[in-house]
Amino acid sequence: MSIKQRILVVDDERFNLTVLAELLKADYTVILAKSGEQALERAAKQTPDLILLDIMMPEMDGYQVLKALKMNPATREVPVIFITALRGEEDEEKGLLLGAVDYIAKPFHPAIVLARVKIHLKIMRQRRLLESIALLDGLTEIPNHRSFDERFTLEWQRAMRNKEPLSLGILDVDYFKQYNDTYGHGKGDKTLKAVAKTITRRLKRPADFTARYGGEEFVILMPRTDAEGARRVAETICKAIEDEQIDHCNSSVSQWLTVSIGGATVVPSQNESKRLLFDTADTMLYTAKENGRRQALWHDEIR
Repeated sequence: MSIKQRILVVDDERFNLTVLAELLKADYTVILAKSGEQALERAAKQTPDLILLDIMMPEMDGYQVLKALKMNPATREVPVIFITALRGEEDEEKGLLLGAVDYIAKPFHPAIVLARVKIHLKIMRQRRLLESIALLDGLTEIPNHRSFDERFTLEWQRAMRNKEPLSLGILDVDYFKQYNDTYGHGKGDKTLKAVAKTITRRLKRPADFTARYGGEEFVILMPRTDAEGARRVAETICKAIEDEQIDHCNSSVSQWLTVSIGGATVVPSQNESKRLLFDTADTMLYTAKENGRRQALWHDEIR
């Protein structure tokens, strides 16, 4: 059973709310709001897929509501259709310039409302699909570099706000150039897919995150994880990949494919930067390689 898409209907007239709710409830989950303030609160909490918004409301009109929606990162991408008695071209122009996706004049025709709603929800679904594809690595089908950058920023801000540790690991496949030279790039691609799957399987918590950073390099984010816990996860990943027993006859450290991981942990504050955490993890990866590879090295919490 598919989950119904959510539509927030905002109007200060109870009759209009009732009519629109009856019109939409068979195909969508309908959320009602009778004021601008109520609309902003419910939009932020319930993340609708579409908003039908009246303009002429007391205290806070539809234009003000739309401006506030666009200023909130949680709601700025939600499409808004104005349904209003204002019929002037300048009113429609103002709404569209503020970011509304459509404009329906009252009294409205039910068939027109349903058609416009269907069109804009389809556009929204397609856009989200494209965005999700853009954030995936085409080879391994796990998140890509861009996705990591966005998640890193989000988790950094969350950890700083909550005063919690954030751990970052950088993984590199040992002697991968020699692997490609020996077995060919086609086999190398299959091996990177296998490495990605193994990392993903070993990250047990929903908040843990991995991405392909580039080439044979992967990154691992572990929110709310101290240095000792993150080190144990990294060591588990190293062992799990070697236990896959992927032949690597030209490796200097094992007959099987192995990886090296460098990592670091910090409780973010205004005095630290994401760059410092990343650079420290990168330095630990370099040290792991210098010390013979096939290992995980972790920097204790950065002070």
